[in-house]
Amino acid sequence: MASMGVTDTDALRRLLDVALALGAERRTEPVLRVILDAARDLTDARYAALGVPDGDGGFALFLTAGVDAATWDAIGALPRTHGLLGVLLDEPRVIRLADIRTDPRFGGWPAGHPEMRSFLGVPIIAGGEVLAELYLADTHSGEPFTDADQRLVETLAAHAALAVANAQRNERARELSVAEERTRLARELHDSATQTLFSLTLAAESAAAVATSDDPAFHEHLDRVRELSRSALGELRSILDTLRPADIEADGLAVALRRRVELLRRVHDVPVALTVRGPALRDRTLEREVFRVATEALSNALQHAGAGRITVALDTGGGTVRLTVADDGAGFDLARTLRTTRRLGLASMRERAEALGGVLHVDTAPAAGTRVTLEVPAGC
Repeated sequence: MASMGVTDTDALRRLLDVALALGAERRTEPVLRVILDAARDLTDARYAALGVPDGDGGFALFLTAGVDAATWDAIGALPRTHGLLGVLLDEPRVIRLADIRTDPRFGGWPAGHPEMRSFLGVPIIAGGEVLAELYLADTHSGEPFTDADQRLVETLAAHAALAVANAQRNERARELSVAEERTRLARELHDSATQTLFSLTLAAESAAAVATSDDPAFHEHLDRVRELSRSALGELRSILDTLRPADIEADGLAVALRRRVELLRRVHDVPVALTVRGPALRDRTLEREVFRVATEALSNALQHAGAGRITVALDTGGGTVRLTVADDGAGFDLARTLRTTRRLGLASMRERAEALGGVLHVDTAPAAGTRVTLEVPAGC
């Protein structure tokens, strides 16, 4: 039998509902949320978490259920893939323990973490690759997880693996499609429209040089044609510049950031102001990480905040790199967001800041906009 209060029939019906829900969803995070909630429901678990490893010893995404906002605030940063959390990644097999604290691989709880006893960890695997790791702790009844619980979660994980793989594949395909389309548009615009406008500019200049009419209106209109053709050519070249993917190695941080901002202005039709001050940086690793934080913060402002205006400021002077991305959007409850999904890339931005020896500040509140500030040493 399944956990207390869940019959075999109930469990099978729930698994069928989950399979249908997974088949209808094409985005990774909603798929993972369905899996997390279903696993907790099927086993009557008090706590549940689902982590997607990032390949660098951390989690790209870490969803939780059963932990309140105050507790998450006390815990702090996302966990790393070490201890028992990392065992599932290194040795992808089910781990079930009546008391996690007695296992020699258990490394203790971080400050503020709730005490837990019973543990059930199940990897979600597709094609030999661990796509995610599902962790359950403590049943509401106080009893350890059972053989039936393990079978249910293993069945769920088998269904989940295909859904997660498909969602990740769809998202990668969309990203690749956008990149390919931008490259194609840039090439076609360069080969056709740019040459046509350049020819028009030359024709207007030639017409002005050989014009014999003494009518002022004629020359006024001809000057207007020359002005418009030069302006259109300059604007088209600017578009081509933004369509070309940002290349930190070749262009540096300031140029890459400018291109990103110009592209986002056109795509989202939201005013994005950019100011850059200070000398160019020499550390390409530092530039790449700062650019990634800027990209993540801009994406959050455009996709989640409903902002009417965004400002971006980069200052590399005084031995410190300071990046600020601020919006006038809806803002959010920071503690609650960290508790429920750890989304918005906040954890990854903080980890990048810490890896560079710096800090990340997030100032926000509901209806008060959001300001993300990154400060790192310029000499790292």
